[in-house]
Amino acid sequence: MSKVAVVFWSGTGNTEAMANKVADGAKAAGAEVQVLTPETFDAAKMDEFDAVAFGCPAMGAEELEETEFAPMFEACESKLSGKKIALFGSYGWGDGEWMRLWEETCKNDGAVLACESVMANETPDAEAEAACEALGKALA
Repeated sequence: MSKVAVVFWSGTGNTEAMANKVADGAKAAGAEVQVLTPETFDAAKMDEFDAVAFGCPAMGAEELEETEFAPMFEACESKLSGKKIALFGSYGWGDGEWMRLWEETCKNDGAVLACESVMANETPDAEAEAACEALGKALA
């Protein structure tokens, strides 16, 4: 059984809703899943999981949340090489630039993106929820 971590930061609950759908999808595909926040996840924990889904909304000028999520993610970057990961998050404005930059960072770190990243504009709709479940299944 594969072990999947779903690590997210959420300000309004939109990305949290997405994280729960990702976890549902991974569980449905038979994975053992832990849903974690930046306070409860770090680079050392990367080794405990076969795959990791990272979720963070777009903040400010389309960037990752900088107080809690970004420092945790940057600390994990050294462990991304060869790791199966997937990205998701919500946004309220812009065109998803934060996700494209984030994907580029992960690819440069040698991460293996398991599937297309999932973005939801504000509250995830049924389509975004289904995409999150598929993302979870792809990681499992």
